[in-house]
Amino acid sequence: MSAKLIDGKVIAAEIRQEVKAQVTELKKIGVTPCLAAVLVGDDPASRSYVANKRKACDEVGIQSVLHRPPADLSEQSMVELIRELNHDPNVHGILVQLPLPRHIDELKIIESMSPQKDVDGFHPINLGKLVIGLDSFKSCTPAGIVELIFRGGYTTEGKHIVIVGRSNIVGKPMMNILVQKGRQANATVTVCHSRTQDLPALTRQADILIAAIGQPLFVTAEMVKPGAVVIDVGINRIEDNTPAKGYKLVGDVDFEAVQPIAGAITPVPGGVGPMTVAMLMVNTARAAKMAL
Repeated sequence: MSAKLIDGKVIAAEIRQEVKAQVTELKKIGVTPCLAAVLVGDDPASRSYVANKRKACDEVGIQSVLHRPPADLSEQSMVELIRELNHDPNVHGILVQLPLPRHIDELKIIESMSPQKDVDGFHPINLGKLVIGLDSFKSCTPAGIVELIFRGGYTTEGKHIVIVGRSNIVGKPMMNILVQKGRQANATVTVCHSRTQDLPALTRQADILIAAIGQPLFVTAEMVKPGAVVIDVGINRIEDNTPAKGYKLVGDVDFEAVQPIAGAITPVPGGVGPMTVAMLMVNTARAAKMAL
C-alpha cells in the first residue's frame, strides 16, 4: 500500500488565494502590502528563490521591491540599507535572502531589522516570543509544515513528532511551534541531530517524522514507522544522467523506499517548498495589517 501524497502545490495555492482576498480588502482602505527583498550578489540559487517569491507577490497582489547590492557591499552599508527599509512606511516586510557573503555577519543584519517587518521570523525577538508562546511572526518553513499537516488531514495533538535537524531556520522553531498549547500543536517532540545516538531507534517512534538535515536520501525505509506521516524539508541536487540538465532534485528522504511504508509523505519538489513561499505571503499581509 502506497502512502498518501501531501501535495504542497495544491495547499499553497489555497493559502495564496486566502492571502489574495486579504490583500484585496487592505487595498480597499488604501493599503498595499509591500515586501522589500534584498539580494546581495548574483548567486544563481538565491536569484531563483527571490524570483519565485516575487512571482508569488504578483499573484496575490503584494507589491515587491528588489534591492540588488553587489557582493562586495560592506557590512555597514548593508545595515544602513536595512535601517532605511525599517523607516520606510510603504514597506511592510523585509526579506534578506540568505546566505549572505562571508564578510557580512548574518545575525547582525537580522538583528538590525525591525521585528515588525521580520516576515521571515528570524529576529531574536520573534524567536523569543515563539519560545514562550506569544504571538509572533513564525519562520515560514515551520509554519508551512504545520499547515501541510493540518490541511493534509492530520493532527499534531498528542502525537510523537521527531525532527531530524536542529537549524535555526527549521529544526528549532519547528520544535517550539509544536510543543505549545494550541490546536495546531500539543505534540511530544524529539529533536535529533548529528550527535544523536541510535537515530533509527528514535525516528521509528515518530507518528510524524520531519526530515530537515540537508543530506540527500538520508532517511531510509528502516527509519520509518509503518503508517507515519513523513515531511521532507530537504532539497538537494544529485547527479543524474537521465535528464538533459545532468542532475535531479531529491529530498532528505529516500522517497521511493519510504513511500510504501509511510501513511503519508510530501514529495520533493512540490512539498514543503511552495508552502514556505505561501507563508511568506501570509506574514507580509499580516505585517501590513499590523502597521495600520
